[in-house]
Amino acid sequence: MGALEGRSTLEFEDESLASPGPFSNKTSSLDAAPNRFFFDDGSEDFVGGLLSATFGNATELIISMYALKSGMLRVLQQSLLGSILSNMLLVLGCSFFAGGIVHSNKEQVFDKATAIMNSGLLLMAVMGLLFPAVLHFTHTELHFGKSELALSRFSSCIMLVAYGAYLFFQLTSNRNAYSPVKEEESQNDGSSGDEEAPEISKCGSIIWLFILTVWISVLSEYLVNAIEGASVSLNIPVSFISVILLPIVGNAAEHAAAVMFAMKDKLDISLGVAIGSSTQISMFGIPFCVVVGWIMGRPMDLNFQLFETATLFMTVLVVAFMLQEGTSNYFKGLMLLFCYLIVAASFFVHIDPKSIQDKPSKP
Repeated sequence: MGALEGRSTLEFEDESLASPGPFSNKTSSLDAAPNRFFFDDGSEDFVGGLLSATFGNATELIISMYALKSGMLRVLQQSLLGSILSNMLLVLGCSFFAGGIVHSNKEQVFDKATAIMNSGLLLMAVMGLLFPAVLHFTHTELHFGKSELALSRFSSCIMLVAYGAYLFFQLTSNRNAYSPVKEEESQNDGSSGDEEAPEISKCGSIIWLFILTVWISVLSEYLVNAIEGASVSLNIPVSFISVILLPIVGNAAEHAAAVMFAMKDKLDISLGVAIGSSTQISMFGIPFCVVVGWIMGRPMDLNFQLFETATLFMTVLVVAFMLQEGTSNYFKGLMLLFCYLIVAASFFVHIDPKSIQDKPSKP
């Protein structure tokens, strides 16, 4: 006991930092901590962020099902695309900006490995959307009108399997992904025991999530049917309503949660809400709609047209470059917000070529 008492804390920290392990690049408090599941001690904030992301994605999925049932496939595609763009540029940009302003005296950090993994999944989703669009517009289909749909359904099944493997990996091999990077500093400051009590319990959150989801399902049919009428009365392109306005409303819960956690210097949870939601929609939501459309006999495919696919590709690249350093500041958030304004302006002057083809010719 005397030998142990005579050793300083710094020696133990040096040994823990030098020891090999999958999380050796993090602080010693994470290395010494026992493996824990997502919902262990101090996970109320993570649960709140997860429920906010789940509610936002459930809203998108419900709206998508009504659009798929009504045969409004382009509205379905564009609303899902808009949700990804909104989460990656608007939600993440506001989180970086708000967190950088509140914590301007220091540099906010997050788990770079998790961010890079999500960026890789988003690039895989872009690949799944890109090939059917290129196949269609280069007129290189083996069977015209059939190869594109068959490729979309095959790629959707692969993406669903990949997303399932990703969830399995997160729940087994990467349990500490949402642990704060600077957990040791908060423990040394004695602030870990001063966390505010959650305003609502986990059970209450699930109940409210169920109630709001049912209410959203009732309103979704009216919302989908009102899109074309609003486009005509307001003289706004349907693509702008579907890609910009509709996702802003659907992502309101995610937006608020991500900004709140960024202001609390819990940027890993903010990224889990923003980037994690984009990954869930691109790797699960879109392929799921393709498979459901396949079952319903609807020709839902992954051909999102070249303009939309190019917009998504550039967005993923910009966000991936912003995340590669593992740090955040208000300037990065400002750049993401400016990018979203450019995307919004682009869709405001964009006319969907398919909508032109579907319009009846005037006498």
